Amino acid sequence: MKPNSVLAAILTGVTLTISSQALAAGPWSADQSNTSGWQLMTPEERTEHQAKMRSFKTYDECNTYQQEQHAQMEPRAKEKGLTLPAMGSGYGCDNMKMRGILK
Repeated sequence: MKPNSVLAAILTGVTLTISSQALAAGPWSADQSNTSGWQLMTPEERTEHQAKMRSFKTYDECNTYQQEQHAQMEPRAKEKGLTLPAMGSGYGCDNMKMRGILK
């Protein structure tokens, strides 16, 4: 096998591995960059939040939950002297709607 063919085969394998891992993670992943109060949640709450966010079919139900979750995190943030960032465009439900995950 030529060196370029070996390199191409390796890169293809790496790409397939990364792609399959991304698909296994689901269509959307909650993390500190897109979840208000992420740092204030327990690991169990984070897992539950991500599952809940993935369960929504419509933007309205997702947005209602997102607003409630944000309101629940505000007292926790205040206790620690933190201010939660405002929920803006491209955040959570907005992002999932733009990606076609929500209707």
